[in-house]
Amino acid sequence: MINVIIVDDEPLAQDVLETYIEKIPELNLVEKCSNALEANEALKNHDIALMFLDIQMPQLTGVDFLKTLSHPPLVIFTTAYPNYAIEGFELNALDYLLKPISLERFMKAVNKAMGQLELQNKGGSVPGGGEEEGGEEPDFIFVKADKKLVKVNYADIIYIEGLKDYVIIRMENSRVITLQTMKSLEEKLPQNIFKRIHRSYIVNVDKIEAIVGNMIEVIEKNQAKHLPIGKNYRDELLELINKNRL
Repeated sequence: MINVIIVDDEPLAQDVLETYIEKIPELNLVEKCSNALEANEALKNHDIALMFLDIQMPQLTGVDFLKTLSHPPLVIFTTAYPNYAIEGFELNALDYLLKPISLERFMKAVNKAMGQLELQNKGGSVPGGGEEEGGEEPDFIFVKADKKLVKVNYADIIYIEGLKDYVIIRMENSRVITLQTMKSLEEKLPQNIFKRIHRSYIVNVDKIEAIVGNMIEVIEKNQAKHLPIGKNYRDELLELINKNRL
């Protein structure tokens, strides 16, 4: 059984979610909470695997409450305000249900949670939902840019350039600029595809055309582009190259 709690200050919204939860035998509703303080006590007193969390609540919003939790359960946000979606996903929420919630959409979110919990039980989970149901890693990432979430396919990325608090994702005919650090983005990218070569550069290994001295050569807009190799990253890069060297 999967222990769940509902956190919502609207009794009608609680009732709708409770009715849906009762239709799924694998779910066990432990408690209905009207605010973040009640939810915090429920998390302390019970082993909760999944939390349906409203965003707009008095005293403390669902987003702010989630930020206070060091080891939160899986979270599915529920709200009537779609403008909170991006911030929700940035906090590694599993899903985002827009009120009024249909049973079909609810079940889709729950199935996603069940798949994630199954991966966790097998020891193969990735924080923030890095694996899809069935254990297959996605071949894309969503990044926040221009007030929206932009889907970027790994195969399209040539390299990533750090610029203070921003990173520029360089592709063949386009680029995406997003507000985050190189370190945070590096942690989200699959290490078998991307390699940090410099404090300011991450490269798609498949896009490396040549290594010239202390530079890596890639092709950008049909022209050779040379990226520096930092001395702190050189050994790991050479180790990777030597594994695939004739």
